[in-house]
Amino acid sequence: MNEQQLPVWADPSVSPADLDPQGVSRRQLLRRAGLFGAAFALGPAAVPAAASGQRYGGDDPHLAYLVGDHHVHSVYSHDAKYTFHQITQGAAKYGLDWMVFNEHSNFGHARYGAKLEHEEILTARARNPRQLIFQGLEWYIPGAEHCTIFAAPGPHEVDLLTRFELAYDGKLLGYTAGGPTDPDTPRNEAHAVKAIQWLAEQRRTGYVDDVLVFANHPSRLGIDSPHEMRNWRDAAPEIMIGMEGAPGAQGGGIPGWVGSGQQRGEYTNKPSANSWPGYPENAYVLYGGFDWMTATVGGMWDAMLAEGKLFTITTNSDVHRVVFDTWKNGDWAPGQNFDNTGHIPDPVNTDTEQPGGDFWPGQFSRTHVGVTRYGYRAVMSGLRAGRVWLDHGHLLDGLDVRLKRTHDAGRGVTLGGRLRVRKGDRLSLDVTVTTASRPNAQGILPELAHVDVIRGAVRGPATDRDTWRAPDTKVVRTTDVLGRKGTYTLRIPVTAGDESFYVRLRGSDGNRNGTGYLGASVDPHGPIPHEPGNGDPWADTWFYSNPIFVDVAGA
Repeated sequence: MNEQQLPVWADPSVSPADLDPQGVSRRQLLRRAGLFGAAFALGPAAVPAAASGQRYGGDDPHLAYLVGDHHVHSVYSHDAKYTFHQITQGAAKYGLDWMVFNEHSNFGHARYGAKLEHEEILTARARNPRQLIFQGLEWYIPGAEHCTIFAAPGPHEVDLLTRFELAYDGKLLGYTAGGPTDPDTPRNEAHAVKAIQWLAEQRRTGYVDDVLVFANHPSRLGIDSPHEMRNWRDAAPEIMIGMEGAPGAQGGGIPGWVGSGQQRGEYTNKPSANSWPGYPENAYVLYGGFDWMTATVGGMWDAMLAEGKLFTITTNSDVHRVVFDTWKNGDWAPGQNFDNTGHIPDPVNTDTEQPGGDFWPGQFSRTHVGVTRYGYRAVMSGLRAGRVWLDHGHLLDGLDVRLKRTHDAGRGVTLGGRLRVRKGDRLSLDVTVTTASRPNAQGILPELAHVDVIRGAVRGPATDRDTWRAPDTKVVRTTDVLGRKGTYTLRIPVTAGDESFYVRLRGSDGNRNGTGYLGASVDPHGPIPHEPGNGDPWADTWFYSNPIFVDVAGA
């Protein structure tokens, strides 16, 4: 499928006066990246060449960041509520550039719903080429949690999903946790690996141009064991590229709001018979809105990064039922159900607020992907390359991160990249922040309070594939930035030691901090859980970035 027209904010024929504040902000970022207008459409060929000079690892491209959400549901999911049109309009209102409809698997979805939704997607793509709409599936992993799967647009995108759903979905096969079979049988784990390898084969043979997989809400039930996550990644690291660092359903902890479990993310569980026994009980709640695996410095995400392998994090809405919404599900016609239609009835509006814990796509949670041109494959390439950072509550307008040797020419490497250095080399981590320039959907003008640098040693493949600890990862620097406005760059010195390592970034509004999960010596002021019903998401917002790896010669 051809690359898409420019988004409005990137189109020089659109007057700045016709842009909303977010569009103005993105255009400014685009200009600073040297990608305004035609250069953004043409891609890398239009990017100015970097300055000459010795460079270790090469120079990363000039980037513009597109905002997206890979986890949204519509009437084509059995437990959701909104029409396809309502979702796309909500996403447009909050400035989303790309999104994935990853409807829940069901026999009705495989037989009817996927094809019906695809017709709506094709129509929407034609009507609004500036909104990139992927079709996907929320896969019930055999014996484990869920995954987002989505393919590049093309003639086989629906066939890929439905063939996969019928052959490999744990719910349809009865291979799920809590089902009729033991969730941790070798058969189930092997079937999950086989499923990911099958997807990779469809990409390799050209049946689809591209396909990606993300693990969803990995700590919600505690049934994604460390060795399973490593097995999924290693089965096809080019397509199983990451996990939700922060789940959707972030409105669940709003004080006084009843109906969504009183916890952000609907993380309301305790260890069960199906849970992996090595996870502690306090792994089942969110920390600053982020999954325990991501929020714990030196925890599961860091344990995977410490192997020297990229594993990307995302955030999203997981939209089913929006907080304070007045729509309710419609009534079924006689004789109809999800299994024989593939969709639920369209919702009807009421005058009464309905239960829900979600936000519209882009309203609260945003995944930013660095691209050099506009289009579906560009987004997927940016995700695979790891050029990704996340924020909640529209905490930042922009973030650009570069790491290079202090005296090297060029721009260095960016998020997801690798820099080759020698022991003792002095490096500069340049973090360019663009602060929020407009109130968010809650009417708050967010303020970033601090930027944390987290560093971890790279030690190679884990000897114990069930370890969730990276004991040499910790917060090594915190910079107070409260009160700083506009665009500014923090130049943070880094020295290469005896072994390879990675650095990643984190920051927050400073409203809710405490000793990190693994202690003050590892994380002195990290995110903390909230008690039930006291988790206003707008008052506890964070950003996270993907890592940059540093390979030390001889290490």
